[in-house]
Amino acid sequence: MKRVTLELIVGLFVLVGLLCLSWLSIKLGKMELVGGDYYEVTAEFDSISGLKKGASVELAGVEVGRVDRIDLDQKTDRARVHLKIRKGVKLQEDTIASVRTQGIIGDKFINLSPGGSDKIIANNGTVQDTESAVNLEELLSKYIHGKVD
Repeated sequence: MKRVTLELIVGLFVLVGLLCLSWLSIKLGKMELVGGDYYEVTAEFDSISGLKKGASVELAGVEVGRVDRIDLDQKTDRARVHLKIRKGVKLQEDTIASVRTQGIIGDKFINLSPGGSDKIIANNGTVQDTESAVNLEELLSKYIHGKVD
């Protein structure tokens, strides 16, 4: 009888440990099991070179969301980026979204520059003003070959 009780206690201890490890990995990985408190906006860019799903979305240097998915608009041949923004963050209608790099050769992220409009972008709305990623290789090539404007 003591052996069965001991095995039951050890089994419960292992189960609780596995649940805690799962919860910790989800929190550290910034994953959402259920929808979360976000709303979605889209932005279209001419080039998003190097931007990946899950990249950070920042406003004034503070992370306010993530890149949810990226696809190609077949009509305009532009990259459409779907952003998940935290519910408490209000984006004005004239917000500017730009693709930036963290550091010299760091990861790409979306930087949001707030506007001054009174109108707020609603759920499933669109950020109208965008700035594409700077292609460093293209700039260096122009400089090296003397074709800088």
